[in-house]
Amino acid sequence: MKQKLWMVSLCGLFIFTVGCGHKVELQDGKEVVASVDGKNITAEELFDDLKRQYGTNILINMIDDFIADTEIEDDDKSLEYAKSQVSAMKYQYEASGYKFKDVLAQYGYDSEDALIKVYQKAYKKEEVVKNYLKENKVSDDEIQKYYDEEIYGDYNAKHILIKSTATDDMSDEEKTAAEEAAKAKAEEVIQKLNDGAEWSTLVKEYSEDTGSVDSDGLIENFTNGDVVDEFFKAVVDLKDNEYTTSPVKSTYGYHVILRVSATDKPSLEDKKEEVLDALVDNYLNNDQNLYSSTWVEIRKNYNLTINDSTLEKNYQTIIESE
Repeated sequence: MKQKLWMVSLCGLFIFTVGCGHKVELQDGKEVVASVDGKNITAEELFDDLKRQYGTNILINMIDDFIADTEIEDDDKSLEYAKSQVSAMKYQYEASGYKFKDVLAQYGYDSEDALIKVYQKAYKKEEVVKNYLKENKVSDDEIQKYYDEEIYGDYNAKHILIKSTATDDMSDEEKTAAEEAAKAKAEEVIQKLNDGAEWSTLVKEYSEDTGSVDSDGLIENFTNGDVVDEFFKAVVDLKDNEYTTSPVKSTYGYHVILRVSATDKPSLEDKKEEVLDALVDNYLNNDQNLYSSTWVEIRKNYNLTINDSTLEKNYQTIIESE
């Protein structure tokens, strides 16, 4: 998720406990929650102060939690996501020598399950935003454009990879020489192919991609986004059984690529949900205020009314600053 949460704003967690199991005195009909010499603090005074400082944020969270629970009934995905996040967090803390139980306690959580529930709520809230944007922001023209430009079929290709020996501690001249040597070696492979050499022989002799050498350099069933852009573009531009006539440079080195086969592009109907997900992710990544402003619209659709004047004023200040 693009609104990635690490410790899920743990420091923002607010826990309020009043006089559990203790007698509460009365002062002029009001509950006294604490006292010092010369001063009794009533529940009403405490509530008014808390309302001014934290009330609006707590109220918004309560409302958004209700909407998220109403909109997202199936918890399987949110639970799976939450467990994976907590598991990853636990691994990192414990790998650094911390006891995860102590970390949880530090931030006010009495168990992993309590933190999992927080992550579930965050996941569901983001899903509500994404669903709203899909229905109200994405246009048919954007969907068609993304489909036309970004969606492809699956490809199979073979490659021979020549890596540069350049390292960070080399001088610029040394780096340039190492790059030129790697490129020249890839050009040598292409010349041998032109002269009739067998692909499988050249793979074993030249390729430095240890993961594909034993399979003739084969990379299977990839599409846009699965491999580096330079590699993918070169494959798309080839026909089946054609190889590149010049080396293709990427962050991995220099590739000589042989296209094997390609499947037809899937229909827009089959890919529409994937396209919508990608467009919405792009929106959220490119506009840091979109998440919060979308929630403002969602609350309006649920006819949010804040009757308390202090809370309403604070709420308007919050949304105007976003």
